Amino acid sequence: MNSYSSGNWPPVTKNLIIINVLIWVIEFLFRSFAETGLVAKCGLHFIGSDMFNPVQLFTYMFLHDPTSPVHVFFNMFSLWMFGRMLENIWGSKRFLLFYMICGVGAALVQEAVWALSWQHDYISGIARANGLTFDHMKSIVEQAQAAGDGRFLRAMAEMKNAMVTIGASGAIFGILLGFAFVFPNIPMYLFFIPIPIKAKYMVAGYAVLELFFGVGGRMDSVAHFAHLGGMIFGLIILLYWKKKGLLRGGGFY
Repeated sequence: MNSYSSGNWPPVTKNLIIINVLIWVIEFLFRSFAETGLVAKCGLHFIGSDMFNPVQLFTYMFLHDPTSPVHVFFNMFSLWMFGRMLENIWGSKRFLLFYMICGVGAALVQEAVWALSWQHDYISGIARANGLTFDHMKSIVEQAQAAGDGRFLRAMAEMKNAMVTIGASGAIFGILLGFAFVFPNIPMYLFFIPIPIKAKYMVAGYAVLELFFGVGGRMDSVAHFAHLGGMIFGLIILLYWKKKGLLRGGGFY
């Protein structure tokens, strides 16, 4: 266990930030390579897609939107602000384990959501495009699938291949939850709101918003359920560590 110091920039937090920023710079400078190479090969694809590879459960969290620095900036800012404090409490090995489990857990939840929703989303989209009801379009698709209609099968394969997510946000949401567990009563401030909010309430609010946006289908470009997945897996680990008396440091093997 390392002694806590908010001024320290411990190695795992520092190196994660460096790696993520360097990869984003490569994505930004070589946009075509980022889209056809890095994201295509290393972004998280739907398990039912021809482009899925199990290693993507890890690699996706090191990629960010190459068209804007906002995505990587807020993730890395959060990692710097909260991650270094947790790493100083937990030690580097345990912090890295927590970070990676939250990231992989977020990916697994995203895969589950895709598996449950992709066909409904596909049918809804083509039903709207053709001015048909969902049930009518569903019947047409089912008949086409049964008949082996190549046009529908190719369209569904293309949709599956287009389902991809990138970013460290799932792991970051796990870090936010970990911070709220270790420092529940530390006052935090939202941008432009000069009223302090205890960490435990702010993180709980984030979780409710992610669930609301995810269920409601709002901000569709954001993987809300992946964020929740990072928090869910983080919660399991945190409850176990709390039971073992390891939440604020201590021996860990």
